[in-house]
Amino acid sequence: MPFADMINQFQFLNDNLIVKQLTLIVVYSLIAKAADLFIDRVLRRLAGYTDISLDDRMIDFAHTPFCWTIFILGLQHSLLLRPLQPPWQTVLPAGLKSLILLIWFIAFLQAFNWLADSFHSKLLSRGKIGKDLFLLLKNILRVVTVAAGLLWLLAIWQVDLTPLFASAGIAGIAVALAAKDTLANFFGGISIFADNTFKVGDYIILDNTDRGEVVEIGIRSTRIKTRDDVLITIPNSILANSKIVNESAPVPSFRIRIPVGVAYGSDADKVERILMTIAAKNKNVAKEPQPRVRMRAFADSSINFELLLWVDDPRVKGLETHHLLKSIYLAFAENNITIPFPQRDLHIIPAANPENINRESATP
Repeated sequence: MPFADMINQFQFLNDNLIVKQLTLIVVYSLIAKAADLFIDRVLRRLAGYTDISLDDRMIDFAHTPFCWTIFILGLQHSLLLRPLQPPWQTVLPAGLKSLILLIWFIAFLQAFNWLADSFHSKLLSRGKIGKDLFLLLKNILRVVTVAAGLLWLLAIWQVDLTPLFASAGIAGIAVALAAKDTLANFFGGISIFADNTFKVGDYIILDNTDRGEVVEIGIRSTRIKTRDDVLITIPNSILANSKIVNESAPVPSFRIRIPVGVAYGSDADKVERILMTIAAKNKNVAKEPQPRVRMRAFADSSINFELLLWVDDPRVKGLETHHLLKSIYLAFAENNITIPFPQRDLHIIPAANPENINRESATP
């Protein structure tokens, strides 16, 4: 049975409208207090059984607004019992609705800030997004939320929003034309983040030319540091349309190929054992996948082998290639395995005796 019908059962309340309104407010206050006790005694206890903290924090954010909303609804209900004179029949109900909106809006912003701060450190530690890009997205979402709240507030007060939308559309077109490149770079950064092409700390190759470590994914551009310690800044709009080879994905292990040529007549099994031993002794070579040796071709002056192995960090590619080549050279020298190299033989043909030439020319 509705509260109004229950109250109408008492005749003395119908005779005194002020007492009836106060009684209605008291009833809603008791309901709000009951909701407060239910949240504190039941919901919080149920949330305590879970291992996550999200439910506890959401209860904290929604607890006070929920109870105050019940109380304000009681005020609004009591106002409906008495005919109000202009302008109060519009101002008071709209003011109470605005108060409810403000309470929930503040609670939503608090929850949003807490969620953003909670995920901030996780995203940065995983390197999925740069700090400035994360803050920009956070501020954009906050501005959109505030704008939506203001539009809702204007709708409560029955303000015509058509001129506002029209002017906003014209201003949006002007801003889009004036900041075309900036917007292209911004949405390029958004696409990089959404596609998860790479993250901070990955080693990438751009269009098979520049290779380096991603050090920052920014609002306008992305920065990579090459092995020469040169910082390259690339606009996100260009990066989003480039061919990118991510050496750190899908797994961080990076494959190294070491081509080796030995002279014909060398013991192929012995060469393979030496190469496998060198790979096994290197501490930076990954155990899984296991190193392997393949015979690739019979070349003009050598039998070509290839040592295939993996390292856990792409940044040590150059250093480990150096160590492996040096170890192979020393091991081949100790085991009398010849590494062929191009050679040329010069055959000198002696010139004819000039005196004999002169005598032959003088003979009639």
